[in-house]
Amino acid sequence: MYKFLYETYGAQGWWPFIESGYDKGSYRFNKTSDEIFEVCLGTILTQNTTFKSVVKSLQNLKALDALSPASIKKLDLESLKLAIKPSGYFNQKARYILEFVSFYESLDSRVPSREELLSVLGIGQESADSILLYGYSKSEFKIDAYTKRVLLELGFIDERAKYKEIKELMQESLKEFIEDEQELVKVYQEYHALIVHHSKEFYSKKPYGVGCMLKERFSC
Repeated sequence: MYKFLYETYGAQGWWPFIESGYDKGSYRFNKTSDEIFEVCLGTILTQNTTFKSVVKSLQNLKALDALSPASIKKLDLESLKLAIKPSGYFNQKARYILEFVSFYESLDSRVPSREELLSVLGIGQESADSILLYGYSKSEFKIDAYTKRVLLELGFIDERAKYKEIKELMQESLKEFIEDEQELVKVYQEYHALIVHHSKEFYSKKPYGVGCMLKERFSC
């Protein structure tokens, strides 16, 4: 499925977006602190909204020169809320961002564990995996609603499948073929992005999967 999606759509090159732009087909495993923080910030903002809306919020913050922990702390609360308003839930997300800023600074450039991330207000399993995969280049596959929807429609999981089960299915399947850690990270990044790209066309509206090539080729 991964090979088919990659051959169909090509490299997606997700994140960071504002600081360096999408870097399709090229991977850097030593991102700058600004790039890592942008991924973290974007992850919080993208909860329950589209990335198009997140880009508007990130651009608003960039215009305020507020894409770093220190600069965000200097903003008054109302300015922060106004900047991230395009992403929705701005009161809640402003609180999450400020909580995360304190956590991020406490790391002192150290890579956080998944458990540490999950202890931060507003960071759930999907957000934690997104931060680790796209920010810190760690092999943690991100599962979102699209991924579950596609796998459900193809018959690989059932409706009751939990986040952990779906993540283990994806990771164990891929690790059978890929041993190199950096290559695994690349595939995890691209695979998730490709599922999102594909799903926007075939799985965003009911009935799901109408005309989907994956259904024709890979259904159980």
